[in-house]
Amino acid sequence: MSYYLLLSALLFAIGLYGVLARRTAILIFMSIELMLNAANLAFVAFARTSGNLDGQVMALVVIALAAAEVAVGLGIIVAVFRARSSTSVDDLAELRG
Repeated sequence: MSYYLLLSALLFAIGLYGVLARRTAILIFMSIELMLNAANLAFVAFARTSGNLDGQVMALVVIALAAAEVAVGLGIIVAVFRARSSTSVDDLAELRG
């Protein structure tokens, strides 16, 4: 199980780096998806060792939430791209105020 958790931590760290270092909204969403998949891997690893299905149920809930997040997020990104011709997060900061 330690290998699964190590892989999950590595994937989560890569996703966190992607969220903090990237400037385009699409890459930030991809990094968030990577972090969610790392959490799913940890849930399933814990469920496998404990013998109950709670971790697998949580993984399915996370997958459903990720699908909803992608649908809403990509809709917002497309609307912003049509208005601004850019998906840079720095350009989106100008929309405040």
